[in-house]
Amino acid sequence: MSFIEAIILGLVQGLTEFLPISSSAHLRIVGEFLPGAQDPGAAFTAITQIGTEAAVVVFFWRDIVRIIGRWFRSLGGSIPRKDPDAMMGWYIIVGSIPIVVLGLLFQDQIETTFRSLWLVATMLIVFGILLGVADLFGTRTKTLTNLTWGRAVVFGLAQALALIPGVSRSGGTITAGRAMGFDRPSAARYAFLLAIPAVFGSGFYQLFKHGDETGAYGLPETFVATIVAFAVGLGVIAFLMRWISQRSFLPFVIYRILLGVLVMVLLSVGVLQP
Repeated sequence: MSFIEAIILGLVQGLTEFLPISSSAHLRIVGEFLPGAQDPGAAFTAITQIGTEAAVVVFFWRDIVRIIGRWFRSLGGSIPRKDPDAMMGWYIIVGSIPIVVLGLLFQDQIETTFRSLWLVATMLIVFGILLGVADLFGTRTKTLTNLTWGRAVVFGLAQALALIPGVSRSGGTITAGRAMGFDRPSAARYAFLLAIPAVFGSGFYQLFKHGDETGAYGLPETFVATIVAFAVGLGVIAFLMRWISQRSFLPFVIYRILLGVLVMVLLSVGVLQP
């Protein structure tokens, strides 16, 4: 049964990681409805995200190779230091600093207090509204060529908020991007690229820290969930990039609010425990 649960959670992770609806919130909620009725845990969540982030590497492989290559070449002086791809490398590095610092400072709260379902439900609603407002009123004049050091830091701080389940890594970053006037594809693309160092760093740190036990599940089950998340996540990235080129984030906003309200109702009547 634990492997079946792991497959289900892997599907949930793959389906929700890239949509602005918070994969960690969904893992937290779905875990309560499985036979074991328990929180999969922060470690399980972080490790399975390695699978979905591997899907990002595959999908954006050419971009990643080009950025890394030109970043190193700019260090050696063979191309200008302000080359757009070289600068993108620096912006990703700078944007990754906030989540690393805050992740270390609030590690205990991330694994305990922040996983309260009351907080998860609240974050689903609040950041759903913020995404809707930013997407509705944000201009669409900026692309990734308009990134600056300051904007990279703002993106990074928004990503760091995803340490709280319910915020959504992609949702927080995209919300910041839309609020700063970036078009939807640019905000989403940078959100995916920015997540690579943070997700791999967090996932492998938790894997090293916890070894064979990653919370509610052992390493074999976690590995299965990670593989499933990779396969499903690859398709979801392609879907989302097509979607946002023509449509708004409104359906995801409505879904977040409805899910948050539902969780609060289930908590209030005792169906779920915080």
